[in-house]
Amino acid sequence: MNSLRFLIISLVFISFMSCKEEVIRPEVKLVPQPAMLIDREGTFAILPETPLVVNNEEALKVSGFLTKHLEDFYGIKNSGRLTASEPKKSISLKIDKSSGLGKEAYNLSVNPKGVTLVASEPNGLFYGIQTLIQLMPSSRKKLTEVILPALEIKDSPRFTWRGLHLDVCRHFMPKEFVKKYLDYMAMHKFNTFHWHLTEDQGWRIEIKKYPKLTEVGSIRKETLIGHGRNPVNYDNTPYGGFYSQEDVKEIVQYAADRFITVVPEIEMPGHALSALASYPELGCTGGPYEVATRWGVFDDVYCAGKEETFTFLQDVIDEIVTLFPSEYIHIGGDECPKTKWQKCPLCQKRMRQDSLTTEHELQSYFVQRMEKYLNSKGKKLIGWDEILEGGLAPNAAVMSWREEEGGIAAAKQHHFVVMTPGKYCYFDHYQTDPKTEPLAIGGFLPLKQVYEYEPVPSSLTEEEASYIMGAQGNVWTEYMKTSQHVEYMVYPRAAALAEVVWSPKGSKNYEGFQHRMAEQIKRYDAYGINYCKAEFK
Repeated sequence: MNSLRFLIISLVFISFMSCKEEVIRPEVKLVPQPAMLIDREGTFAILPETPLVVNNEEALKVSGFLTKHLEDFYGIKNSGRLTASEPKKSISLKIDKSSGLGKEAYNLSVNPKGVTLVASEPNGLFYGIQTLIQLMPSSRKKLTEVILPALEIKDSPRFTWRGLHLDVCRHFMPKEFVKKYLDYMAMHKFNTFHWHLTEDQGWRIEIKKYPKLTEVGSIRKETLIGHGRNPVNYDNTPYGGFYSQEDVKEIVQYAADRFITVVPEIEMPGHALSALASYPELGCTGGPYEVATRWGVFDDVYCAGKEETFTFLQDVIDEIVTLFPSEYIHIGGDECPKTKWQKCPLCQKRMRQDSLTTEHELQSYFVQRMEKYLNSKGKKLIGWDEILEGGLAPNAAVMSWREEEGGIAAAKQHHFVVMTPGKYCYFDHYQTDPKTEPLAIGGFLPLKQVYEYEPVPSSLTEEEASYIMGAQGNVWTEYMKTSQHVEYMVYPRAAALAEVVWSPKGSKNYEGFQHRMAEQIKRYDAYGINYCKAEFK
């Protein structure tokens, strides 16, 4: 009888321990999905006393993102220390330049004996830490230990340009929100922030040589209400805002600490009303001009026939290149009406002097001239696909937004390309039934459609496809007055794009993505991100 009782108790205990192991071993739900992941048996517990060791100063700096998360989310205080040894049951973060890993790649191993994260550069180590954080509980709560599932990951991104854009001209976004935007980008392994800083409706960056750009050009007298259709109403309220150069330096450094490159956009030759309102002599007619109060395309553009225009833009570039270490400077180049050029004696004279037969060729002259100046400053030019019209500048990269044709044409000419077609990448479009949504510009781009995007067109050869640098989500803010609204329009669609640009081709599965996103949105809740819940009710 005693033997039978002992056997029953033993079986109950074994069953209890098995259930306990199943409960405490977290399911792995990572976004974006790694290139290779192998589940292993067992877990590893991070305790307050768990040693966190690094092998050099670069790794020590990056380790701060892990220790900050442990403390902020779970109250576990731990700090990395520089040492050549690896104590038992430790977290080891290594930068090993002889590892053969790419700049953004990492290998992560978790087993009951400890955690080892290896990268060849700080970039890869940072992305590995983002993955490690996603293996931890998604909610903020005091814990005595953090349980990680055992696994092996070998990971690297598919594309080098993994971008998100933000228009701060139609509606200005405070510096602290821009930093949040960068934080959210980092957790999804984006590496390029395209910052749209000048526009008809507002000039948002301080240029010391031209103070009127912010004194005059950063403020519009009022703003259109709604879509402005029958009737057209305005709010009769002045609206403005800009970033000082100190603000810009702070944001650029904040991004760099998260391995995000900031690419500024200074619009030319169109979308220039805020600059023309500040310095009317730069236009074909001399004005008067005013900062635009409604959305759309305007035919008042920089005069391509005046040398003063190029002097001004070169002076602006001189200050821009000192603030942004990025390889590329975006010059816009989109939606430039030619009507004023057609009537302008100076523009027509320029065309005759340079044997230009059309105003499209005049725009190409404008872009090529600015490219030469950027190249002289050690920078490369990137612009919207309209810069193809009239002939593409010799070394320019193209951002293809009017579907994919511009990107295909550029790649066939062996120019680098970032794909960002409106059908898949414009996050200002509605993401579910417009009747239930905040006001948006129009269009329809649900989460699944973003996820199903393939940035490399099938019409390209293997060599031509190598010129596709990646893809980018664009966030135009005509109808986004607040940072909360921006967050709502960007997430979770940015998570879908993150997987498009990071994970291997052929690995995508929308149902699997939805399953993994069920955990990711809990992190959104923990961070206070105002995401759209339409797909996760």
